[in-house]
Amino acid sequence: MHAVLMDSLEDYLSGTLEPAVERSIEAHLSTCKACREEVRSMQDVSQQFGSLRAAEAIEPSAGFYAGVAARVEGQQPAPSFASLFAMDFAFGRRLAFASLMMLAVLGTYLVSHEVEYPAGPQPEAVMAQQDSPAFDSGPAQDNMLVTLTAYEQH
Repeated sequence: MHAVLMDSLEDYLSGTLEPAVERSIEAHLSTCKACREEVRSMQDVSQQFGSLRAAEAIEPSAGFYAGVAARVEGQQPAPSFASLFAMDFAFGRRLAFASLMMLAVLGTYLVSHEVEYPAGPQPEAVMAQQDSPAFDSGPAQDNMLVTLTAYEQH
């Protein structure tokens, strides 16, 4: 019977149970001390929650809502990060054109001021030639070291 009481405890406390079920629960409560204490504690909690309700409803003054609506309509929206992307079409075109022009000017500057690279062989090419037949002799390997050293000095 404890499970039946626990399942219908809220309905019992609110008084929405059928009379037959309510009589069976009251009969159980008269014999079971643990269930009586549970019902008493639930009634205490219910009373404490009831004491938290406001005794009277607070009504705003007559022109309160109209005053709030007028203030909201009169305010300008605050600028936000999203407003940066809400620009007009003409400004967007000008911004894109200015960005492309800046890119072209910087690209032209970089290409025109490019530094000359030394015209010697790359170290990878020299190392690749090490396996060729020309490097089988002792003087040829010395030539390779001289070439690598000359490349590092440029």
